[in-house]
Amino acid sequence: MTQITLPRPDDWHLHLRDGAMLRAVAPETARHFGRAIIMPNLVPPVVTGDQAAAYRDRILAALPDGSGFTPLMTLYLTETTDPDDLAKAHADGIIHAVKLYPAGATTNSASGVRDFDKVRPVLERMAEIGCPLCVHGEVVDADVDIFDREAVFIDRVLDPLRRATPDLRVVMEHITTAQGADYAREGGDNLGATITTHHLVINRNAILVGGIKPHYYCLPVAKREEHRIALRKAATSGDPSFFLGTDSAPHLDPLKENACGCAGCFTATNTLSILAEVFEQEGALDKLQAFASENGPHFYGLPVSDETVTLTKGAPVDYPKKIDTAEGPVTVFDPMMPLHWRLD
Repeated sequence: MTQITLPRPDDWHLHLRDGAMLRAVAPETARHFGRAIIMPNLVPPVVTGDQAAAYRDRILAALPDGSGFTPLMTLYLTETTDPDDLAKAHADGIIHAVKLYPAGATTNSASGVRDFDKVRPVLERMAEIGCPLCVHGEVVDADVDIFDREAVFIDRVLDPLRRATPDLRVVMEHITTAQGADYAREGGDNLGATITTHHLVINRNAILVGGIKPHYYCLPVAKREEHRIALRKAATSGDPSFFLGTDSAPHLDPLKENACGCAGCFTATNTLSILAEVFEQEGALDKLQAFASENGPHFYGLPVSDETVTLTKGAPVDYPKKIDTAEGPVTVFDPMMPLHWRLD
């Protein structure tokens, strides 16, 4: 197979930031994707419907003229989230989901949840109105190894939360473990899971072997090779539980390349080429459409795009190594392999 035509894919987990960064990176996603679930962890975070609407307007203003890209907004769940404001924003079509960050788990998560009992009324309201909860699934307990945080979160937090609110639709964001894939696969119609592009490509050796590689550092951190293999199996299976959420997360190079570098891989520029390469390696090009274009819309109750994109196999594609912003450069994720699939 040397050519693939797909319904225009969507990105079900995306960071666009704000200001100069937003203006620089939004066109990279809009070039390839029709829609994206936009993460709300700005500073300050997006916690009300009015703030989500204002952020949506800034995103639309940053897009190239004639772009058909649609940002799907979310609210940042806090222990003081107003259920009525949330429900109104959902009913008005301003938001499509709510994001749960355990406090301290990742970038700009200080305003996240510490006491899960305090958000139960909000979760129950979300279950009533059909608003999905997108979960950053890691515990932050000091006694839990960073490589075990996802598996422990499933046992200690996620499974009890779902049992207490069984009608709540939940997305396990950016799963990184075999345990995460197994739980999502067995979770029923109310549970889905996004898988990033970079977690299909790297394991923890990419970060640590031969010196620290800050541009492969992300949260949740990449795990052992056995987990990468499990994620590839899940993504390429065609199982509707799994769909693409790049977690493309731009940071300025000086903020990545320092003594306490930021977590995140910027993959918006070359994600579709990388995915085609991965799915071809797995002998599963026929499953790429389900993962990138169909399973996500089905979970969120949205139509599959009636637009198409075409990927053609040929000579290796020369993607830029960096994206320039008004505040400095952002490094594009390097998959450490040639990319032969070009988006026409």
